[in-house]
Amino acid sequence: MYTARIISADITFEDQPFIKPLILSTGAIERITQATATVRIRANDREVTGSGAIYLSDLWAWPDVRFSHEQRDHLLRAFTMEIARRLEHLTGDQATHPLELGLRLHHAVNHLDDPRFNDIPVLARSMCLSPFDAAIHDAVGIAYARSAFALYDQPVSVPSADGFFRSGACNAIARTVRSAPLTALPAWIIVGKNDDLQVDVSPWIKQRGYRCFKLKIMGQDSRVDAQRTVDVFNAVRSLGAKDPHLSIDSNEANPDAQSVLDYLHQLREKSSEAFDALQYIEQPTGRDITQHRFDWREVTKLKPVLLDEGLTELSLFEQSVKQGWSGFALKTCKGHSFALVAAAWAKENGLVMSLQDLTNPGISMIHAALFGAYLPTVNGVELNSPQFTPAANERWSGKFPGLFLPKDGIHRIDAGREVGLGSTFGSTGFGERR
Repeated sequence: MYTARIISADITFEDQPFIKPLILSTGAIERITQATATVRIRANDREVTGSGAIYLSDLWAWPDVRFSHEQRDHLLRAFTMEIARRLEHLTGDQATHPLELGLRLHHAVNHLDDPRFNDIPVLARSMCLSPFDAAIHDAVGIAYARSAFALYDQPVSVPSADGFFRSGACNAIARTVRSAPLTALPAWIIVGKNDDLQVDVSPWIKQRGYRCFKLKIMGQDSRVDAQRTVDVFNAVRSLGAKDPHLSIDSNEANPDAQSVLDYLHQLREKSSEAFDALQYIEQPTGRDITQHRFDWREVTKLKPVLLDEGLTELSLFEQSVKQGWSGFALKTCKGHSFALVAAAWAKENGLVMSLQDLTNPGISMIHAALFGAYLPTVNGVELNSPQFTPAANERWSGKFPGLFLPKDGIHRIDAGREVGLGSTFGSTGFGERR
């Protein structure tokens, strides 16, 4: 059985500037903190260190106007340092399967009662724990000389998640993970509100063959958003994108489900081709679905609507189905363990899943790419650090240009040969040292 015990953990920070602002409905991201975790474990009679990383995207995970970006960033850094200091305790002080370690961490961190950090919401807490969860799985995979996605071939009790599945979490994950992972994934580019398509989008089409486009819309005027979608669709096609695929994301700015339905009706009326190109909609309304309750069934008759920011606890799976959500927009920044369980639950219950990004750079981009390679997502994976923070990828892009510098609109990876989550490299592929 694949078991591990936490020995120690560390976290380091690096400031990463964006080469252009990433515009969300809540504001613009111009700089961000990259948090890199290392976790030392004992597994398979060895001591091994694994790594994980994430951007502490406060504007996405914690858009609270009571605090400045600097204040939020300071608290998020302090919170991740506290997780590192207490990681053994937060994961249960005992050896167990890495999925159980990660889910214990998820629960403990999201419910941690500490006056210093009580203002930090659940989504931001999940983001802070995610590099540690990734590092645990990376280390366990290295210890057993196998991919972290191949740790589910033995029936193992996972008390934190088994109750959500008929035959246990590990069995469900084993049925969900591809036995032959993809080695080519479609490349997506973000098209922001203020982007000049000739300047900001055209090079990605003409030089790298992109044909998948995620549109940031404002969610306040259905007619304006529909026209913007049509304009972008026509523009990218005129720039040479063949058979363009679109997704839209208002970052929760829509007031209700009816406004999304109005948008879709407007879009279909303005351009049936643009409507057909739209693959799915990321969470358009407020993230707390226990407060922002809507019936999505009329919308999902037209297009899938995927729960993203609102998916923070296992207990919300059933609630999302009752409200009519089509499925889940998964993110590794909520924790590898949580994302795996959510993917398996979606597959077992006939829901759609996509894999979205948090501008993951370097090892976190590798992690997300592997997640997309092994899981049956409808979009492959969204990876936009080449667009916004390419300097953060320089250590890796020369070794793996197929992933970090996609051509023909495709990210190419050596999935199936990695060990762990690919945080270390060697001549034989992701993860291996010779």
